[in-house]
Amino acid sequence: GIAKFMSQYNHTVDTKGRLIIPSKFREILGDEFVITKGMDGCLFVYANEDWEEFERKLSALPTLTNKDARQFVRFFLAGAASVDVDKQGRILLPNHLKAHAALERDVVLVGAGTRIEIWSLDRWESMNPDKDMDEIAAGMESLGLSI
Repeated sequence: GIAKFMSQYNHTVDTKGRLIIPSKFREILGDEFVITKGMDGCLFVYANEDWEEFERKLSALPTLTNKDARQFVRFFLAGAASVDVDKQGRILLPNHLKAHAALERDVVLVGAGTRIEIWSLDRWESMNPDKDMDEIAAGMESLGLSI
């Protein structure tokens, strides 16, 4: 589908492990959605309908015959949790997910099309998304995208 999520927001995780979800994101996500381990050391957040679509794609993988497929499915499904938004617009981050993404205090929520990514501020800044963009953009042409 069309990209739903864009922009980035800086927030903090409170001492009880709660994180405010920006209202722009909440409008699309609703009061309950799925959060799981993401690639590159972040978390992935999906609206329920997009999660169901992702699950369908995972279930189509040849997990009986392919070890990588099993590992891939395990990575996303074992880590997944359904979370609820409280009256203050916060979710409680499960401990295993906080640990995966090294979330302690300062975090960045990043709109990434059909999902949101939650990054520790340190990891986000050290990744420096702008650094290799010329090279990356050239590589996207081989995937069928030209700007």
